[in-house]
Amino acid sequence: MKARRVPIGLLVAALFAGGIGAAGVSQLPGAYAEAPTAAVQTLPDFAAIAEANKAAVVNITSSKSAKAGDAAPGVPPELLRRFGIPENPQQRPMQGMGSGFIVDASGVILTNAHVVEGADEVRVRLTDRREFKGKVLGADKATDIAVVKIEAAGLPVVKLGDPAKVRVGEWVAAIGSPFGFENTVTQGIVSATSRSLPDGSYVPFIQTDAAVNPGNSGGPLFNLKGEVIGINSQIYSRTGGYQGLAFAIPVDVAVNVQQQLVAHGKVERGRVGVTIQEVSQPLAQSFGLDRPRGALVSSVEDGSPADKAGLKAGDVLLAVDGKAIERSAEVPLIVAAAKPGSKVTFDVWRDGKKQTLGVTVGEIKAEQVAAATQGEAGAAETGKLGLAVRASEEGLVVENASGPSARAGIRAGDVVTAVNGHPVKSVGELKAAAAKAKGAVALLVRRGDDSMFVPVEIS
Repeated sequence: MKARRVPIGLLVAALFAGGIGAAGVSQLPGAYAEAPTAAVQTLPDFAAIAEANKAAVVNITSSKSAKAGDAAPGVPPELLRRFGIPENPQQRPMQGMGSGFIVDASGVILTNAHVVEGADEVRVRLTDRREFKGKVLGADKATDIAVVKIEAAGLPVVKLGDPAKVRVGEWVAAIGSPFGFENTVTQGIVSATSRSLPDGSYVPFIQTDAAVNPGNSGGPLFNLKGEVIGINSQIYSRTGGYQGLAFAIPVDVAVNVQQQLVAHGKVERGRVGVTIQEVSQPLAQSFGLDRPRGALVSSVEDGSPADKAGLKAGDVLLAVDGKAIERSAEVPLIVAAAKPGSKVTFDVWRDGKKQTLGVTVGEIKAEQVAAATQGEAGAAETGKLGLAVRASEEGLVVENASGPSARAGIRAGDVVTAVNGHPVKSVGELKAAAAKAKGAVALLVRRGDDSMFVPVEIS
């Protein structure tokens, strides 16, 4: 069964409204000296962390209405009448349940956007059993952060830590409401930092093995100092429940989103208009890099800031504003954090040499994707690569892939547009590029709306 990514808000529907002790060291007989006693390390005091912070962790319930008729689409009215079900759609409540934590004594709460998404009403319950109606000040789906306000004063608040100081292997504790069980405390360790997830391009997640489940969404992740370092957001699971892979949004990302939502009602993010991919060993070899590093540009949007600055498909981004890039997932985080209108510099590897380009950052707006079209020219073989292609206005359309290309994952219908970063528009250009190659070539391939470099190993 394939693992799936699960946001950990809990959704329910109602059809009808209503110190380890040290082991003693044995004395060894004869001339053997007494073994030195190892330092004793006790377990963290999770009880103290829970006691100091549980009052600042809240339970959030979001309600929205849905039509009863939606539960039985396509059912004839006469059948509904036969079973005494009204024909006219009635309203029934849908409830989403999650967690949150108070960051300001005046009642400002951070939680996950998916906990309050589409809610007609948000209710916040404190540990002292007081309940408040919550107002959603703003929500950002890209980071899954929402800010909720309740009308209260003198509330307990959490302390915020620095996620940049988080180390893999350190202890952490999570507090939340899994399956509605309020103020549940679980513990674990940090499994990884700066983890990139699909559809989470702007969040360098903290991965933990702390037990979190549906209902933990929006709850805090604490370090041993009792500081919040993250917001528990999602899990990877084959069952929908905890299986040891939990992910938290770093709290500094959440605070940045909070400040922008409160000040401007939206979140500004920088963009430059490139599509990038990881640099594998064969791709590094194809582009003449000493080792796999950086981010390979697979496409540049026409008229984008990157296009205007001269970035090209086949460039490898080695650094942004002087910060070295090891993995491609680092680039979207840095660029998105840049203020639109500001300037960033890219150290670029192109044609075996490094150069620096300045790019004026744009602002992320709705994505626009142009559909690729295919021409109708005849097919021709390029034997060394194992490709049969035909020329089109968009590039070389793959009619058949075998041998090295098939092993690399290229298939019929793909469109080859460049080799090792150099555009190809004819079968002859592709053959010439393949003839010069030794070891591997990097083919820029478009499949549907996506483009990426595919390393093809050849003899």
